[in-house]
Amino acid sequence: MYTVFSTFNVPDEKAEEVIGIYKNRSKSVDEAPGFVDFLLLQNDKRAGELTVQLTFDTKENYLSWVRSEDFKRIHDLEKKYPDQELAAVIPKVSQYKVVAR
Repeated sequence: MYTVFSTFNVPDEKAEEVIGIYKNRSKSVDEAPGFVDFLLLQNDKRAGELTVQLTFDTKENYLSWVRSEDFKRIHDLEKKYPDQELAAVIPKVSQYKVVAR
């Protein structure tokens, strides 16, 4: 398995707005070949620190998702979000191969 974490910070007062966006996400990634799981994590002490966790069965399937038209479309929409402060957020991305379970 292959897991990717995208961590980003938003102002604490905007955290619930962002969580709402993810709760209503398009879910097109769920249909991607090899998709296993999606989680949105919120730091217990810093409400504005959020992490998207995506898990795929293989790195190759994850990379296929990242290169897909659906991925590009979704991320282009993020850049057009009306709140420019949120649209400008750049996540720190970390990628991991699962080596034990």
